[in-house]
Amino acid sequence: MLKPDLELVIARHQEDLRWVRRVPPSFRVTIYNKGGTEAIPPGFPIRDGMTVLSLPNIGREAHTYLTHLCNRYESLAATTVFCQGHPFDHAPDFHDRLAGLENSKEVPSPFLWYGFLDESDDPLGRRLFVPWSKNPERRELATGRLFEELFRSPSPPMFHFRGGAQFAVERGAVLRNPLDFYRNALRLTDSVPDAAHSYERLWDRLFGAPLIDPSTLGPDGVRYRKKIRRLEISEQGR
Repeated sequence: MLKPDLELVIARHQEDLRWVRRVPPSFRVTIYNKGGTEAIPPGFPIRDGMTVLSLPNIGREAHTYLTHLCNRYESLAATTVFCQGHPFDHAPDFHDRLAGLENSKEVPSPFLWYGFLDESDDPLGRRLFVPWSKNPERRELATGRLFEELFRSPSPPMFHFRGGAQFAVERGAVLRNPLDFYRNALRLTDSVPDAAHSYERLWDRLFGAPLIDPSTLGPDGVRYRKKIRRLEISEQGR
């Protein structure tokens, strides 16, 4: 049965969404579709509480999430889960986590990262983003600048986060900030280069204190929360 207190927000770009069939029926599902393909393939059953909305293909998932927070600020679910169109590369247990929310075995209180790898990066992304194999130009990030423009305070020297930019957050944590805060955050997805990668490093800070204790990380600033050999090898080759 659909519950008004659970919503799954999916930032889609070309991904196959047949996995949505396994999302617990209690979740309202809102799909933000970017790109030129249909979000729902022919013959896919449209479930109760599913909405598909189109967005311009800009700003990656950060633009999508912040668009939702701005547009639904007055009508947020009690708990909203934000994920990418294929959440399993970063969160192989994603279906289990949704089931945990449905049966109240897991509660955000007020924020939960999803993923298996805790990581660290500096304000310019020199530790993680610059040497990343998908960044052959060796661009630097502007995470420090984004933080300072968003929070009006000096940037911390290091950001600790769970890779993948997927999480659950309670409505009350969102509402700690005024709507204009999220409108400004949305504007920054356009004005700050590679802003989505910077937001990946600080989503928890938008809704409260940072959650990852650096003392729990290894000397390289990394902690595997679940050993997955195939993905671990992939990460080592980044």
